[in-house]
Amino acid sequence: MQRAYEVMFILRPDMAEEEIDKLISGLESNVTTGGGKVKSTEKMGKRRLAYTVRRFREGLYVLFTLEGSGEMIHEIERRLRVSEPVIKFLTVRVDEEQKRLAKVKAIRATRVKRAP
Repeated sequence: MQRAYEVMFILRPDMAEEEIDKLISGLESNVTTGGGKVKSTEKMGKRRLAYTVRRFREGLYVLFTLEGSGEMIHEIERRLRVSEPVIKFLTVRVDEEQKRLAKVKAIRATRVKRAP
């Protein structure tokens, strides 16, 4: 079953642009060979981290929006986990996030109705 996912990962700040592009293209090819589809890739640039991660205070943020199966996501996460330049990563299923936001909006709407 194809589902929508967002994968955010943080790379070491001292990486060259060519290395970043090589890593991103490798992940994109992994998605397509796994039967998925990359909707968008956004390089968000260098940002300061909230706390030190693997002795780094800054990191290069990259956001993938993609569609694919759970097995494909498992393989992407495995590659990110073993990739040395990746400091941290997070995968979120977009449809679950939309359900959560709809639930929060419904709760807020009932609170507004009950207000005097």
